[in-house]
Amino acid sequence: MTFDDLVRRARALVKDGRRAILGITGAPAAGKTTLAEELVKAIDSAWVAHVPMDGFHLADVELDRLGRRHAKGAPDTFDALGYAALLQRLHADEDDVIYAPGFERVIEQPIAGAIPVFRDARLIVSEGNYLLVGDGPWAGVAPLLDEVWYADLDHEERIRRLIDRHRRFGKDENAAVEWATGTDERNAQVILATRERADLVIPAELLHRLGHPPA
Repeated sequence: MTFDDLVRRARALVKDGRRAILGITGAPAAGKTTLAEELVKAIDSAWVAHVPMDGFHLADVELDRLGRRHAKGAPDTFDALGYAALLQRLHADEDDVIYAPGFERVIEQPIAGAIPVFRDARLIVSEGNYLLVGDGPWAGVAPLLDEVWYADLDHEERIRRLIDRHRRFGKDENAAVEWATGTDERNAQVILATRERADLVIPAELLHRLGHPPA
């Protein structure tokens, strides 16, 4: 499997001009966003749009109300039904522009109306943790995705990337390690249990190369 193979497979999801949605899932820091961004860059046209699931994080003020801020990133700390409703609207393909929420890591908050998806976009690439979870409000997501790919990065590298990410966005070393090996790891186990439902598993070797072309 090569990256070019993935580009061809993603393009082939669009049949007879009908809009298709490709989902990319995997544990935290498995390389989902990098893979999505590299696919969009390779296709490089108004024909493709990147719509991450992360914009459906519940805001901290709501997590505080629910008493769930300590578990931010867990399945119940997202608006799964809102995400499914967006996917349905994207598939309906009836509007000249659809605005999707984004997520700003600097402030760790969702941002409404941050991502415009124009009518020309035939392929939507959407990555997120819980696309293949088969129960609760997440159960309605997978049927709305034409394919779901699983980013299968090795555990050690994924934890290293997670800790580095948490440090870059403000946590000290101890807090970064605690979050990566605690809350994030519990979520990773939920995601790992969905791996067998994926249409395609992206191996670690390919994920390691993304964003790091050979010299």
